[in-house]
Amino acid sequence: MNNTTDILLETFRSTPDILTGLLRNVSDQQASAARGGDENWSVVQVLCHLRDAEERNLERIRLMRTQDNPVLEGYDQEQWARERNYAAAHLDEVLPAFLKFRAATLAELASLAPQEWERPGRHTEEGPITILSHIQRLVRHDAIHLAQIARQLSE
Repeated sequence: MNNTTDILLETFRSTPDILTGLLRNVSDQQASAARGGDENWSVVQVLCHLRDAEERNLERIRLMRTQDNPVLEGYDQEQWARERNYAAAHLDEVLPAFLKFRAATLAELASLAPQEWERPGRHTEEGPITILSHIQRLVRHDAIHLAQIARQLSE
């Protein structure tokens, strides 16, 4: 691994600790009531989004690693929120599920050979990507939602 991927993995690895710290003394009721962002989702709904995105991203990484330039389908987050009933979710179920998926993603990334970080895929919405560029995007995605959750809990 090189310095770029080391820094990227270190940052990506920090999200579970940050989430756990932010939510340490937050009740399910507080997490369900704190709303914000463009979607006006509660903290629990944002966590559902992170959990489902992590599940999908793990699939994408595995596809890029094992197939030559696979097509990676986008998804409608609002449709998933309805179908997976984000509004009825509970903090004590969603956070552990996210942590499980993130641990699996981190294990998958840790097992990559340096050259595998450049394995490509074709995202139906974003175009050509690599495992490296995909994880860079996920680090930004994490940061946006961590800041959103912090704001919602402080209001």
